[in-house]
Amino acid sequence: MTFTFARRIEHAPASFLGELFRVSADPSIISFAGGLPSSALIDTEGIAAAARDVFTTDPWTALQYSTTDGYRPLREYIAARYRRRLGIPATADEIQIVNGSQQCLDLFAKILLNPGDRVGMERPGYLGAIEAFSLYEPTFAAVPLDREGPDPAAFKKMMKEAPVKFFYGIPNSQNPSGCTYSQDRRREIAECLDGTDTIFYEDDAFGELFFDGKPRLPVKHYLPDRSVISGSFSKITAPGMRIGWMYAQKEILSAFNTAKQAADLHSNFLCQQILARYLATHDLDSHIRKIVAVYGRQCRLMCDLFDDLMPALSHTTPEGGMFLTATLPAGLHAMNVFEEGIRQKVAVLPGMPFFVDGGGTDTIRLNFSNADEEKIKEGMHRLAGVVGRRP
Repeated sequence: MTFTFARRIEHAPASFLGELFRVSADPSIISFAGGLPSSALIDTEGIAAAARDVFTTDPWTALQYSTTDGYRPLREYIAARYRRRLGIPATADEIQIVNGSQQCLDLFAKILLNPGDRVGMERPGYLGAIEAFSLYEPTFAAVPLDREGPDPAAFKKMMKEAPVKFFYGIPNSQNPSGCTYSQDRRREIAECLDGTDTIFYEDDAFGELFFDGKPRLPVKHYLPDRSVISGSFSKITAPGMRIGWMYAQKEILSAFNTAKQAADLHSNFLCQQILARYLATHDLDSHIRKIVAVYGRQCRLMCDLFDDLMPALSHTTPEGGMFLTATLPAGLHAMNVFEEGIRQKVAVLPGMPFFVDGGGTDTIRLNFSNADEEKIKEGMHRLAGVVGRRP
């Protein structure tokens, strides 16, 4: 039987994630390819206690339908955290709860993009965003990243060439590179967008995970009226709860709320209540300090092993987050490293899916958060063996 699918599906890029899940299911493979936080650092006891409280006090409300915009105490907590950490005057009415920040990508594109509209992206850019946006058939404009953020000359050139509906970026511990925008670059990008119709979409999935514990001012600080921020509890509490948020102007959230209501009515209300109870009874800042201490050690270990075992490769040195990118020596293709790595029981992610305009054949992304130090040591020795087998 022949099925005729919508054009948006036919034009969507093939996902590499299915292949990753397949190889990661093999317990003998040490995987640096995925994007998982450490399971060992999830506060299972604290979350279980919060769940018991919810079921003890008012389980009927928690198990009923709710409003599309989300549980208000949770939205108030998020807004208050923005005010305290970043000095941004966020309110609960500017926060929309979603099913993980990945849903923000889909719904934001859904309410803004028509086929052919132009979307700015970092080069390399986040694979999940590329896949989400591609379903709405935009034209991508890629701006190369340097150590401080999007290249200013390339960014200005993109803005002059044709209208850009929005620019999507990850200023904090970018995925896949691990790089963080400098404050000067954030200000420069904001100045370039000020007075235009282009929105800056600031994906802040990793903003709480700086190894030095110091928050960085967001682009929204410099561009309050033309930027939105998406955030997530997946990296700092538990990804399985699937709770993220969009922080945006009320005019944007009105359309966003309409699209979300059509998609799922509302996010998991039981998990919203459990999370809100957990946050009210536990010290999130203390928990985050434990996470970043571990991730910092694991990141430094991986970087040191690159330098010791594979000096022919260059790599980024993240200030936080969960990822780094390595550049392969000339003549070594990322897919060959991936395929030989699977044979040697170590998985890395080839760079190609992160480039909307082609490229990435000489780069690999590695995740340092989901492997303990012993696995990092063993996995990096296996990877060095793979690199040493180059033709």
